[in-house]
Parts: sequence; C-alpha cells; structure tokens
Amino acid sequence: MSPALVSSQAAAPAKPSGPRPTSILHRTPWIPPVAVAAQGSYIELESGQKLLDAVGGAAVSCLGSGHPAVNKALKDQVDRVSYVYNMQLSNQPAEELAALLIESSNGAFELCGFASGGSEAMEGVTKLARQYFFETGQLQRTNFIARKLSFHGNTVANLSLAYHPARRAPYAAILDSEHFHHVSPAYAKRFQRPEESEADYVERLRAELEAKFIELGPDTVIGFVAETVVGASTGVVPAPKGYFKAMKSVCDKYGALLILDEVMSGMGRMGTLHAWESFGDGVAPDIQAVAKGLGGGYASIGAVLMSKRIATGLRDASGLWKHGHTYQGNPLACAAALAVQKVIISENLLENCRTQGAYLEKLLKARLQGPNSASAPFTFDIRGGGGFWGVEFDFDCPECATLDFRGEQFAMLVQAHALANGLIVMGMTGGANLQGTKGDVIILAPAYNITPQEVEKIVQMFGDSVDAVLEAHRV
Repeated sequence: MSPALVSSQAAAPAKPSGPRPTSILHRTPWIPPVAVAAQGSYIELESGQKLLDAVGGAAVSCLGSGHPAVNKALKDQVDRVSYVYNMQLSNQPAEELAALLIESSNGAFELCGFASGGSEAMEGVTKLARQYFFETGQLQRTNFIARKLSFHGNTVANLSLAYHPARRAPYAAILDSEHFHHVSPAYAKRFQRPEESEADYVERLRAELEAKFIELGPDTVIGFVAETVVGASTGVVPAPKGYFKAMKSVCDKYGALLILDEVMSGMGRMGTLHAWESFGDGVAPDIQAVAKGLGGGYASIGAVLMSKRIATGLRDASGLWKHGHTYQGNPLACAAALAVQKVIISENLLENCRTQGAYLEKLLKARLQGPNSASAPFTFDIRGGGGFWGVEFDFDCPECATLDFRGEQFAMLVQAHALANGLIVMGMTGGANLQGTKGDVIILAPAYNITPQEVEKIVQMFGDSVDAVLEAHRV
C-alpha cells in the first residue's frame, strides 16, 4: 500500500474514528497518534487529548519536556555553533560534558567518547573492547559473552550480542554466532531453583560463566557484557546481590573485560548516577555505555565511558578511538545533555528520584497486590528502584480459568487501554522464559522531577487500566 500507509487499529493504543494516512513505515502494527506539544510530564495530541507520560518515552525523558534551562542551552548553542565534524574539530559543550562525566565518576572512568544514541554507544563499546586487545597485542581475543533474554540495541552486531528471541527472529540467518556467545540471565524470580539460596544461585551463574570461558578458551574472550538492570526484554530486572562481584572475578581471573550496558538504567534512572553504584555491588566496569538519561530526550546522544585500564592501553598504542560517526560529539546534542546533567545536580533530582520511586513502589503494591485488589492473583512481581519499575503479571494460577484474552497479550492490552485513557506506559512481552514466548510486564519510568501528586495519579490510572482489562476479559 503506497505511498500513504494505513493501518487497522487492532491492538492500537488509541481509537480514532478511522486510520489516518501516513508516509512513515512505523514500528507498530497500528498508526500512532501525533504529539503536537509537551510540557513537564504531559504530552498533548493533535486531537487535543493530554497524556501523562509515566515511562518517559522509553525511560528517556528524565526531566520531562520544556525545562527552561535545557531549552535555553539549546537555543544559545544554535546561535554559537550548530555542527562541526569530530575528525576536524572539537567543540566546547562536548569537552565540558566529557569532563563532567569523568569528574562525576569517582575515579571509575578516565576517558569518554560520544555517540548518537544507545545502539550506537553499544556498537562503540564492542569495537572499543576489541580495539583495546588488538592494540595491546592480544589478537586472539575475539569472543564476547552476554546473556540470554538481554537487549543491547538494534544493529545487527547488537542483536548478535544480545539474545532477545523475538527481536532476533527476522535476522537470525545473518547474526554472528561465531564471536557472540550467551549464558543464563540473572533473573532470580524466574530461574533461581527452590532449593537454592541467593548465594547458591549467584555461584551457579558464576560457575556457568567460567565454564563458558573455558569452553571458548579463556584467552579468547574479550569480555562479559550485561545490562546492570535489564530493561527492554525482561522488564526492569536487577541481578541478585553479589552477582556482579562474581562475574567480575571471572573476568579478572582470565584478563577479560567487564562491560556494562546502562543505556536504559544509567545516568540517574536507578536513583544513583550509575546503576552499578546501587544495583551492581558497587563494581565499576572496564567499559560502559550510557544514553537515554544522558540527554533526557532533548537531543539524540549516547556515550562510551572507559576506565583507566582501557585509556592507558590505547594511549600507549595508537592513542585514538578507531570508531566514529558523522554526528559524534554534536554540539547541539552535547549542549542539551550538559544542561540536563546540570539540572539534575542543581535541583537534587537523584534524591527526588529515590524518594518518589519508593512512594511509587508503595502505592503500586497497595493497589495491585493488596487484599482487595482484583489484580492481586495475577501480579507476579513489582521490582525496580529509583525511577525505573517493572510490574510483571503471570497467568498460570487457578484464577486464570476465569479469563480469556482471545489471543491478545495482556501487557499490550493494558498499554492500549492506558493510552486511550490518558496514560503512557510501556508493555513488554516474552521475558518470562528463555524461548521468549511467555511473560507480560509493564514498565514505568517517570521523570526524575516527578511530584508525589503525579505518582498518585500514575498509580490510579494504571491500576484502573489493569482492572478494566481484567474485567473486560472475564468469562
């Protein structure tokens, strides 16, 4: 159908009178409504409907929209320098942002490089890791180990690195299985055995990683890659306590790198600047990717942070990063990100993120798991921290005999109902088993400057949507 595609509204989050024409090949089986204005945590559609954004797009909008300090920084930068090519010139906001990122890392990182988003940042991470061993004379190191049920971005290499069955499926024939390998997820609620303590579970995962090193040849492994808190696959899953210390011990034993993907969970999302500070045993990685909360949606930007070990290895060899893109270190993007980070500091938003996150957790548990809650039998888990929360539903209980979703996925039904009624949440499916065929999770990731009143409204609207979908599908 060309050039103007149309789409039915099956599973669509909004129910307009009829499909509108579009020349965009959208990422959804429905045509999304058009946003025309936004302020704070609210977005206005061309229909006039106002939406409360409870997930920041995709855990991106850490300040909401229209923050005056960020708007001013962008406008001022447009008047100064809008673009330079990073292989010819650097620029002031890029230099200042890099310095801020390094100075705020408490010694964890020594250098950084920029990208235009999370997928680019993760691509840069894998290339940087290989470059480090290439330039330090360990050319035999060609293997990466990551985890099943992970997601590291939408390039072909990132889909090879990660293991999300549904996202990989169309491209399976062209993915690289020679250099990218996988071990079990760190997902205790689903995969810890009944007889195992938390320490036993961590030890089993450590032993599995070491066995994979030995299988591949310990001196062929570049590094172990993991999301500090898993985002867009299993839906906000922190690792058990001690996990990252254990994984780091294996990497250290064999001279490999610990590489963390904090594209979704980093830059304050967990209530600390880096997620590993609060949800990763305090273990700093050798290389780390960040993106979403870096620019807060005001610009497309990501960054690769590297430790002293990596920085020294490159300085002693070529002295440069053999990777780059046209818009790397873009002045407008860096100015926006710099302003976002300064606002987070000046307004003490990490503390607010932690405070409102605890309040959100309390209200979610009362509403969804309370003694009089219609959703209690189906609410499998409420997990997260700071401004990043996942609510997982499960339909294997006896009470499920009273429900018929008629082939639809519960999380997507809730997302659609919520959006039609003025609330943006993110539905994820397929993260509850290794095959990617089971699981319903709703992700909430409000802005760091969210108010208690907005938290209350989010829980009320979300709870109402869950109840409405359950009621509509009772038999």
